[in-house]
Amino acid sequence: MLRNGLEPWHLLVVAIVFIVLFGSRKLPDTARALGKSMRILKSEAKAMKADDTVAAAPVEPTSVQMAAEPAAATVQPEPKPAAEPTVATS
Repeated sequence: MLRNGLEPWHLLVVAIVFIVLFGSRKLPDTARALGKSMRILKSEAKAMKADDTVAAAPVEPTSVQMAAEPAAATVQPEPKPAAEPTVATS
């Protein structure tokens, strides 16, 4: 029964179902959009591989860099006392 898996007539039935469900007008647009998406995916994968080869140089983590630098003490200026409000009396 399931000895051969997919046979050619199975693919024909699937193609007919797709044509009936989506219509013959939408199928070329869908195929075009799928092809465009695949091209974008392929170019992004190539870009990621190129980034990996460039980024192969060892990089120190920021925690190590920060520990190596001397900590600078931040001095906060003391707040000035607020001027007392003047009250006009007549």
